[in-house]
Amino acid sequence: MTKLKLELISRLEQIDGVSHQAWPDRDDSFSSINFEGKEIAHFHNFNEIDLRLGKALIASEGLSHYPDSIKHPKRSANSQFIELRFRKRADLDKIVRLFKLLLGEA
Repeated sequence: MTKLKLELISRLEQIDGVSHQAWPDRDDSFSSINFEGKEIAHFHNFNEIDLRLGKALIASEGLSHYPDSIKHPKRSANSQFIELRFRKRADLDKIVRLFKLLLGEA
């Protein structure tokens, strides 16, 4: 697991009700982020998380689906999920802010 993914998990788990669930039987780095026991996001790999942000927040934040997505190349523009990539610490700040917006803590 990459340092950034570990840091993101740690930061998200500091939000009340948020937990990380690893899937040890998988070797593709898949794991999920849950809020009060319900999945709200999952990692596709070591630098991409798929967040159930909702259509309204996706639109209001001006987010768009990656045209080069490997996991969801044909995802509908109406999807509740948005893929978010992280390669530097500033990307983590943005993702944590979006989680807090979703959970009404921002």
